[in-house]
Amino acid sequence: MISAIQNPRIQFLFQCRIQFNFSPKTRHFHRSTVLLNSSSSQVLTEKTLTSTSAPTSEILNIRESLLSRERKAVEIAEEYLNRLRLTEPTIKSFLHVSENVMKEAQELDLKIERNEELGVLAGVLIGVKDNICTVDMPSTGGSRILQDYRPAYDATAVKKLKQSGALLVGKTNLDEFGMGSTTEASGFQVTANPWDVSRVPGGSSGGSAAAVSARQCVAALGSDTGGSVRQPASFCGVVGMKPTYGRVSRFGLMAYASSLDVIGCFGSSVADTAILLEAISGHDIFDATSSKREVPSFASQFISTELMESKPLKGLRVGIISETLGDGVDKPVVSTIKAAASHLEELGCTVTEVSLPSFSLGLPAYYILASSESSSNLSRYDGVRYGNQAAAEELNSLYSDSRSNGFGPEVKMRILMGTYALSAGYYDAYYKRAQQVRTLVQKSFKDALSENDILISPAAPSAAYKIDEKKNDPLAMYAGDIMTVNVNLAGLPALVLPCGFVEGGPAGLPIGLQMIGGQFDEGKLLRVGHIFEQTLQGCRFIPPLIT
Repeated sequence: MISAIQNPRIQFLFQCRIQFNFSPKTRHFHRSTVLLNSSSSQVLTEKTLTSTSAPTSEILNIRESLLSRERKAVEIAEEYLNRLRLTEPTIKSFLHVSENVMKEAQELDLKIERNEELGVLAGVLIGVKDNICTVDMPSTGGSRILQDYRPAYDATAVKKLKQSGALLVGKTNLDEFGMGSTTEASGFQVTANPWDVSRVPGGSSGGSAAAVSARQCVAALGSDTGGSVRQPASFCGVVGMKPTYGRVSRFGLMAYASSLDVIGCFGSSVADTAILLEAISGHDIFDATSSKREVPSFASQFISTELMESKPLKGLRVGIISETLGDGVDKPVVSTIKAAASHLEELGCTVTEVSLPSFSLGLPAYYILASSESSSNLSRYDGVRYGNQAAAEELNSLYSDSRSNGFGPEVKMRILMGTYALSAGYYDAYYKRAQQVRTLVQKSFKDALSENDILISPAAPSAAYKIDEKKNDPLAMYAGDIMTVNVNLAGLPALVLPCGFVEGGPAGLPIGLQMIGGQFDEGKLLRVGHIFEQTLQGCRFIPPLIT
């Protein structure tokens, strides 16, 4: 299995071997040779899955084909757009598709003919979540209150994509203002999961995850407030990266909970995700919370499969969070994650169980803090400063009618929850206490990561569930975020990549492994994820919809 990362023309080869400190404490997990059903004891044997070579970087493949003149940018763009047209009536990933893609591809071909320098993302079709501002396309946040709104500027992340030569294919669907875990709370349409169109793709970045999974675009941007990149990545069988808070500028991202929001990346491989993350990272004078840390070349640190030792991760200390393998987590998911842990052991890792005592407290604290911040942030959408204005004869009616008609039920509920938590007499009991829990969560992660290089867990307690299954049970839907919200409270980076299947749908349902690192440790997570991905056998993460 030869990775596209070893292409010398792009100089993405890292020939030094990674070494980590070795921990003597270990607990072995026996690798399962079967993939269990999420609802029964039935199994999928590895023979039922199509074996294939390791995932390669589509971004590097596109760049190589353009530089070698093997293909033209218009041919590549047409291929993806044709697939989008065929699958979009079923998947409904996009709220808007750009009309300029083919024109921009033609201009790129002319640049190539003139031997002009190309950006790292030249010719790469990228989807952008619709709560990230784009000057030449609508940006609705998935809400009818912003229907047809066109910003006067690009988000910094979008600006950097354009500077890197990317072709923005369109704006992807989401739960309204990022508030949801299924993409059913969109004000416009419900997105389907490419692995089984009767199931949700996750949320809130469900449109971006589904678009990458269905190969409607090469990669996509999403936003992650409490798991909105990582959970849909798990549900849709793609790679999702939530960077450290401050790694990527939030300028141009519609605010949900400002102390938690980050812009993240989706790709069909770890390499694509790494290249995309590097392109959008860095300090921004328009975002005071963005970090001034130097952005490393993430993909250049990868090891080619040809250069890997038999134990390429020897000495890496991995802690598997014990609270994520207990009650409330489907047994087949637990089995799949333990099999992934065993695979890490085979690669040389030392895997131990670690306990985060404050882990269960993170979920209620997150929803108090996120709802409180959303109550403040969404006050600007009043029909005067922002948002579509309702016809009214006096000011109070204008405000109430504009917000009542524009906001969906999920957004209204979270605004009310946040306003209540911030109200006089309840601030100390709810908001202040939630902030104290946040401090405990940060400390517990710091302690665990002082003894381990990375932590692992499932990205979600189950595989993708049916559309409408949890729509009328918000508490059950919120409980599904328990694996991811603590990472946002701590401001840490986390990578999710597919690691196996459980039974369901026409070809099984993918399960994602979450890897959590210390602050600004994205490079380590991506290196480990790349090795894991390149050495995983027996799984082909391409949905049956497009095969």
